[in-house]
Amino acid sequence: MERKLIHWRRNWLCHTVVSLSFVAIATLGMLGILGSIAPTSYASTISQAPNIIVYRSPECSCCGGWIKHLKTQGFSVQDFPTSDIEAVKQRYKVPDNLTSCHTAMINGYVIEGHVPANDIKRLLQEKSNVSGLSVPNMPVGTPGMEMGNRKDSFNVVSFNDKNAVAVFNHYAS
Repeated sequence: MERKLIHWRRNWLCHTVVSLSFVAIATLGMLGILGSIAPTSYASTISQAPNIIVYRSPECSCCGGWIKHLKTQGFSVQDFPTSDIEAVKQRYKVPDNLTSCHTAMINGYVIEGHVPANDIKRLLQEKSNVSGLSVPNMPVGTPGMEMGNRKDSFNVVSFNDKNAVAVFNHYAS
């Protein structure tokens, strides 16, 4: 009887040690993954798609191309056609020399015109101290303004409420 009890305890102890070892290894593995210092992309640092609100003229067809570009780049888009786009630009204080065909808002920033999605992502990641970004006018080759292989050189510019403008990114043709 005593021999059976010793055998049972030994088996129980062995099983317990093996089980605890498995749990410890699994836990350490998970902590290693969670505590990893491996770089992460901007997209993995947000829990959901960034929401952008786009105001545009209902007659404008290129705005739809830009909206499609944003969606393919992971943005959630709220589209608001308006017959008074100029009032929107004034409300969000878009400088007259930086206007384009549509105005958007994301996380408190103004996005004017055909700004590429990667520049918007960079703005959100850097949390720049600016009012927004603009691609003035409507350069050929910007998202939504594609015309085959033709591409104009253009700048994405940042602006603030003190009328300071700086080149945020340059695209050569």
